[in-house]
Amino acid sequence: MTEDRGFCVWFTGLSGAGKSTIAELLVPALRERGHKVELLDGDVVRTHLSKGLGFSKEDRDTNILRIGFVANLLVRNGVVAVCSAISPYREIRDRNRELIGDFVEVYVKASLEEVTRRDVKGLYEKAIAGEISNFTGVSDPYEEPESPELVIDTEQCSPQQAAEIVLAKLEELGRLKSNQPANA
Repeated sequence: MTEDRGFCVWFTGLSGAGKSTIAELLVPALRERGHKVELLDGDVVRTHLSKGLGFSKEDRDTNILRIGFVANLLVRNGVVAVCSAISPYREIRDRNRELIGDFVEVYVKASLEEVTRRDVKGLYEKAIAGEISNFTGVSDPYEEPESPELVIDTEQCSPQQAAEIVLAKLEELGRLKSNQPANA
């Protein structure tokens, strides 16, 4: 494997499951190993690349497909694209997998009770009360991946442990060399 080989690590899961936190820990660890890395966070992309989109199924699909398009450009240019987005619909994640090719899907799993407990903005409580419509996991579906490369239950491990699990899986899949000091 060469250090300039791109691939995509796609984190999916409910809001508050820990996707962004794990992704943000993964990025510097990949850079330490000599990779060029870009983080595509769903909320950030929605603000800058998908501004004006709402939360209908069509708009969500458009947003996720845009993230996939950018990830594909990065991967084919030797960059590791770390994508963190709810990406609630299996069909759209699968379309991105097909487009990108070298795609590692990581399902970041946490129960509705746990993500509601973690939600500092109170969005889950509002959605459960019917005050927010089209809320993924409450009034809008989240389709769990059928065969992701990795499932991480964030109720069972810390974000740092989760990032280490992802690195180990990437080594196992041949995307990374085993961890060696950068100056070895």
